[in-house]
Amino acid sequence: MTTKNVLGTELVPCSYDPLTGYFRDGCCNTDASDLGSHLICVRVTATFLAFSRARGNDLSTPRPEYRFAGLQPGDRWCLCANRWREALEAGAAPPVVLESTHINALEFVSRVQLEKHRFHNVTH
Repeated sequence: MTTKNVLGTELVPCSYDPLTGYFRDGCCNTDASDLGSHLICVRVTATFLAFSRARGNDLSTPRPEYRFAGLQPGDRWCLCANRWREALEAGAAPPVVLESTHINALEFVSRVQLEKHRFHNVTH
């Protein structure tokens, strides 16, 4: 069975560099153990990184103990659906790569909300 994205087509990898995803497989795949619902593939921005840091989740500082180099603006990352929605409500939502966003994201936000923040360059 093929995993679907929010467009109803096959889920495309989000990023291998930095390596993202709940399973660190490059994709926004999920299962019942993914309590954070890392479903939305985004292209992080400086505005979003500052917003996330202010909310207690510093994604830009390297954490070598987790093999995490820290994110820079322009990096792609599988973001928790609730964090994206929170950023949306605060005016800080990063652009979304729809082809790489898991269909389960629609349980948290609407397709229209995601499409309004669509990132159009799908090169990896």
